[in-house]
Amino acid sequence: MPYADIPDLLQCAAPVEGVLTLTLHRPALRNALSTPLLQALVQVLARAEQDDAVAVVVLSGGDKVFAAGADLAEMADKKLPAMLCDERPALFAAIARFPKPLLAAVCGYALGGGCELAMHADIIIAGESACFGQPEIKLGIMPGAGGTQRLLRAVGKSLAMKMVLSGDFIGAEEARQAGLVAEVWPDADCLPKAQALAARIARQAPLALRLAKAALLAAQETGLSAGLAQERAHFVTLSASQDRQEGIRAFLEKRSPQWQGC
Repeated sequence: MPYADIPDLLQCAAPVEGVLTLTLHRPALRNALSTPLLQALVQVLARAEQDDAVAVVVLSGGDKVFAAGADLAEMADKKLPAMLCDERPALFAAIARFPKPLLAAVCGYALGGGCELAMHADIIIAGESACFGQPEIKLGIMPGAGGTQRLLRAVGKSLAMKMVLSGDFIGAEEARQAGLVAEVWPDADCLPKAQALAARIARQAPLALRLAKAALLAAQETGLSAGLAQERAHFVTLSASQDRQEGIRAFLEKRSPQWQGC
């Protein structure tokens, strides 16, 4: 499936070992998240969802900055009617619905909408320069793309309140200790480490990956009993898959499994 015809706002190449790497590309504006950039990202993720050559997606902003926030020039003149009809919530919702594993490799600033975009990823790998924050309060506004909800679920009430109400940033190591980030590496190693983890994930059974991700995400929105019921339903669904049979057979035969995705 071709990925070469997307706008220059987003860079990507052919998948490698089942991993599609996407790079936000507005360097002059520190990857400010304009509507066209989000549209391009949603467009590529829609292709990746249907592409059997893609098992995992890694999203990067490059080695200097992930995304320093929303495009304020685009937002400045929007009044209430325009905000009510804003396309951006639907675009972020489409990113959140992406069913395959999504990793973010974050170096430099991930602020405002950039932090919110990073939190749409299933796993965040950070460079040592990474800096996370929701500084919207300093502009007389507040997070509007999931920042209050996802941040609180990731780092807990007290730290989320501090970050949102003061606009303070946290660094990579504090973000790891708080649970926002899975791993921290030197900046030069951030993207390669994210791609290596993505490649390990990509070697797993595709259907199991999708259902495991769905069950984990459901845990953020349901109580324990409902979450356990959904987990069990997905577990039972996998019992009818060819890949389950192949996985068990390969283990007993001491060989690598050959997944069919069904």
